[in-house]
Amino acid sequence: MSLQFLLQQCLIGLTNGALVALIALGYTMVYGIIRLINFAHGDLIMLGCCLALSLVGAAGLAGSGPLATWVGVVLLVAACGLFCGGLNVAVDRVVYRPLRSAPKLAPLVSAIGVSFIFMNAGLFWLGPADRSFPDLLPAANLFPGGWLQFTTKDLLVLLVVVPLMVAVTTFVKTTRLGKAMRAVSQDPTAAALVGVDVDRVIASTFFIGGFLGGAASVIYGLYINTISFQMGFTNGLYAFTAAVLGGIGSLPGAVVGGLVIGLVRALTSAYVGEKWTGAVVFAILIVILVFRPEGLLGRGTKEKV
Repeated sequence: MSLQFLLQQCLIGLTNGALVALIALGYTMVYGIIRLINFAHGDLIMLGCCLALSLVGAAGLAGSGPLATWVGVVLLVAACGLFCGGLNVAVDRVVYRPLRSAPKLAPLVSAIGVSFIFMNAGLFWLGPADRSFPDLLPAANLFPGGWLQFTTKDLLVLLVVVPLMVAVTTFVKTTRLGKAMRAVSQDPTAAALVGVDVDRVIASTFFIGGFLGGAASVIYGLYINTISFQMGFTNGLYAFTAAVLGGIGSLPGAVVGGLVIGLVRALTSAYVGEKWTGAVVFAILIVILVFRPEGLLGRGTKEKV
């Protein structure tokens, strides 16, 4: 239990937390626009993993050279991002858009239904057993001297996740579509009155959230190397927890929440035990929400009547 061990666990926690944060961004973007908790987001990422595994096998990336591997990873991120983004838009068009004016419980239950549909599609695609994702990246330690373990997998997480999170935050804050998203988030009716195409903005939000989920699915497969049709529930639950912890609807809050979840899971697993990680994570969530119900970076809002 040395300082080296502590730093190693923190490094593992930050890497895992960055991946959780990328998934949490999809939750918080959709909720911030239409106040919908998209429970199908975790299973959407599972389908992205299914596609990534199929593409890796079809392209024969396993055993290819370093350059071909990195080019393949970039193409996988793009392909799975487009697939998950398009599927997310299709679900919004078919399921969620007709329920825009329905009571809040209707779209929530519909999201749970979509989650089960995706899960069964994953069962048909992968089968009931866990599947191994090819280990495409070398496991050599990038830190000289071996004092800490930081492999190519860890570097890949940071190289993909951090730029995507920065790009999405910058996009929402600076671009015209991002400003339209913030306007729809504040008041959809007023935004429509000044010429904002609300349905197009919502569809764009679903696409961006789905694209981030597709990118996360590739990184998850390469980093964890094991996927299953039930993986969406656990990953979606932790990502949703991160979004709530940071302040759901807040993009920086989703990032902070994901990093906190990653650190807590890593340190609890190392010092307390793997079986206690879930209990500790949710205990911390409850304590924080008791004293700060809007989350770490969220803003309290009054309910409109």
